[in-house]
Amino acid sequence: MKALPHSLLFLALVASGAASAQDPHAGYVGHSANADTPAHDPHAAHRTAAPTSDDPHAGHDMSKMDHGTPVDDPHAGHSMPMTPASGTPREPIPTPTAQDIAAAFPQLDPHAMEHAPSFNSLVVFDHLEGWNNDHGSGQGWGIDAWFGNDINRLWLRSEGHRSDGRLEDWSVDALYGHSVSAWWDVVAGVRHDNGAHAPDLTRAAIGVQGLAPYKFEMSAMAYLGGPRRAELAVEVEYDVLLTNRLILQPVVEASVVADDDPRRGVGKGLSSVEAGLRLRYEITRRFAPYVGFVHARSFGDTADLQRAAGAATRESRWVAGIRFWF
Repeated sequence: MKALPHSLLFLALVASGAASAQDPHAGYVGHSANADTPAHDPHAAHRTAAPTSDDPHAGHDMSKMDHGTPVDDPHAGHSMPMTPASGTPREPIPTPTAQDIAAAFPQLDPHAMEHAPSFNSLVVFDHLEGWNNDHGSGQGWGIDAWFGNDINRLWLRSEGHRSDGRLEDWSVDALYGHSVSAWWDVVAGVRHDNGAHAPDLTRAAIGVQGLAPYKFEMSAMAYLGGPRRAELAVEVEYDVLLTNRLILQPVVEASVVADDDPRRGVGKGLSSVEAGLRLRYEITRRFAPYVGFVHARSFGDTADLQRAAGAATRESRWVAGIRFWF
């Protein structure tokens, strides 16, 4: 073989050095270069896929992982059921119909339920008081009592007053009461009146009593017979709770008479009106002392009869007393 010229040998060495600079594995036995790999890839001829520099899962088998969520999802790879963004349940509760409301809140008959046959009673001294004013000293009382059950009761009432140590007018009612609703009773019976300057008077009594709207306690009684023939007595009272124990009680009583009764100084028409205001403090629920103010006035023919007898037609007094029940 002829020796190559020095110029050709120099060119061959320069070409060989350039190839070595581009591929560090060039010329080594055992490296099977991939024909599709660019010549400048340092990992050319390797079987692994070339990962990108910003892929956190490079080199891992991704076929067994669920990447349905973004890379920054903390629950990536977990299988979780999706809920609506609004937070409403999948099966919302239906709106109640009129039939549903009627079934849930039926109209109750106050007498449809069974009542216990037990016998109960209550005695209330609504006022037991005394006073001392320009017309002299005196004492008065008002008592309500009932005995029976929720439907049928025996009612006993008494009211009256003493003046200057002498018993003046007083009355007693004995009534049978029957409940006709949850708040009202019908009562019927007899009333007996007595006094220091007039004969006894016994009359029939019939009326209604109960709790009106806004918790007004009301009583309307008609008394039939005797010289007056008929008399209507109406009473309204209300408890104002200033505190749980301090209670203000206004009371108004009015009487209308059908005919004159000169022996007792009562004339027909609007006979009298009495208004009282009592402030009590309940030391216990059963016992309460009180102070109050009462004003009474006569009207019409009754006022004329009292003037003719030399009696006053109006009277005001401060009172103090106790209220208790058992």
